[in-house]
Amino acid sequence: MQTPHRWFGAGHSIAADSAKAGAEAAASAVGGRTPAVVFVFASHQHDLPALLMAVRDEAGPNALVVGASTLGELAYDGASAGGVSVAALGGEGFTVRAKVAHIGDAGHRRAGAEAAEAMAGVTSPHSVLILLADGLSGDPHEVVRGAYSVLGAAVPLVGGFAGGGSDKSRTFQFIGDTVYTDAVVGVALGSDAPIGIGVAHGWHRVEPPMIITSSRGGRIFELDDEPALDVLLRRNDLAGQRAADLFHGVDALQALGLSRRNGEDIRVIHDGDDADRSILGMSDVPQGALCWLMEADHDALIRGATDSCREALDGLGGKVPLGVLAFDCGARRGRLGPDGMQEEMAAMRSALGSTPYAGFYTAGEIARVRGALGTHHLTLVTLALA
Repeated sequence: MQTPHRWFGAGHSIAADSAKAGAEAAASAVGGRTPAVVFVFASHQHDLPALLMAVRDEAGPNALVVGASTLGELAYDGASAGGVSVAALGGEGFTVRAKVAHIGDAGHRRAGAEAAEAMAGVTSPHSVLILLADGLSGDPHEVVRGAYSVLGAAVPLVGGFAGGGSDKSRTFQFIGDTVYTDAVVGVALGSDAPIGIGVAHGWHRVEPPMIITSSRGGRIFELDDEPALDVLLRRNDLAGQRAADLFHGVDALQALGLSRRNGEDIRVIHDGDDADRSILGMSDVPQGALCWLMEADHDALIRGATDSCREALDGLGGKVPLGVLAFDCGARRGRLGPDGMQEEMAAMRSALGSTPYAGFYTAGEIARVRGALGTHHLTLVTLALA
């Protein structure tokens, strides 16, 4: 989409050759214009240095290039697994800065705080910090806490945790022409026009609610003063069985909703311990929180995509949208299946009209707005720019 003063473009390629894929997607997104920033979301299966070099050839020497590896790619013409999706924007009224921080021994919180320093000096009337982070080493929710410790509530946070290979040993983050692992890339985006954020998932509560009476980080030891694994087994009509009977494939993933003023933050519960009777989530689950088991059918997940896009557009206050960045949970992709992925893209196109979009399937989503903790799962986060 383009106005007389600014523009947003998106591109997508499923070419097997990495250089060709990068060139095709970047050419569609850039379209011969001069971008301020180019977002690259690419499968880890690609030769990432070669792909980024091809993107650079299309973007020009002065464009900021940032991105991450994926669990799948999103684009206006459909979703893919093993491809590349590119978004680019430029023109008047945008301020863009970026910083990379290594997690290493310092940990996720320190890295999140360092990445948030990209926002220094951005004085635009509207701004957002986009975080693209490794989520495998440690506690990923600490990235958001670290960024929030620097920026406070004045600057919204969005983004996603990078996807990796089947062995889940490494993910990749990009800034400039360099490929990193075990890192956080913070992209400060300032604009003289509104920015809208959508957060929706399509899951609904299963009564009755429960209290997390004992937890540490992502591990829950007790629900309503009972061993957490026993509670989940009973609620799934599996009383007396083992954790392996509960956690066996994406169709059996356990979704837990944490109570928030605007709905629920979703946590994926993915494992249990038969010895200590605990269960393990993919992000923090605060002790004392009110929670529910969550359910969603196929149609509800598709409606969640529509709701996220509409919420993001509503945040533009009636301004014409230029484009949208999307961060969608890889577990949603697994739950929907290949046909459902394309159906989700169709729902997004219907909600966004002719507005271009690009993004990726993540290992966890980031959206800190309206007091939410900031880390999400099974959720679609959308960022709309006017």
